[in-house]
Amino acid sequence: MRLPLLSAMMLSLFSGLGSAEAAPLKVGDPIPAVTVNDQDGKPVDVAEAGAKGLLLVYFYPKADTPGCTKQGCSLRDSWGELQKRGVTVLGVSSDDEKGQKAFREKYNLPFRLLADKEKKVIAAFRVGSTFGFASRTAFLFEDGKCVWIDPKSSTGDQGEVVLKFLDSRGR
Repeated sequence: MRLPLLSAMMLSLFSGLGSAEAAPLKVGDPIPAVTVNDQDGKPVDVAEAGAKGLLLVYFYPKADTPGCTKQGCSLRDSWGELQKRGVTVLGVSSDDEKGQKAFREKYNLPFRLLADKEKKVIAAFRVGSTFGFASRTAFLFEDGKCVWIDPKSSTGDQGEVVLKFLDSRGR
């Protein structure tokens, strides 16, 4: 009697291992409709934020860790030029509001950080994860459509990489 139950449990457990996950977001796709709180606990509708103009949504594993700090500070250091070109920036990790707020304040990040505790944004954007942390990835949207993806997302030069892409488009 136990063997069939065990077999059924094992089959259930492993049945999803070979199945394909949702295809990654690609250039031309619309910005996913998802809402989560920012570092101040204020809801942000990501699709609404990117409906008009340019929106950079970048994902990082954990606030206030070396690579994530370099990435955020790179965007902070490029902020003036990004603003001249009309780019809005949203940073996303699975940190809570308190962690995002402390990270933003510690490094004077001028853009909003989304607290994706339930991983709704990570799932909507189909960003990979390791040990529950979002993989470093960046997306640029123009008028609600994806125009650029940095699948490994730069750390120390994320701002420069985005600006070079905009240069290539005459923006």
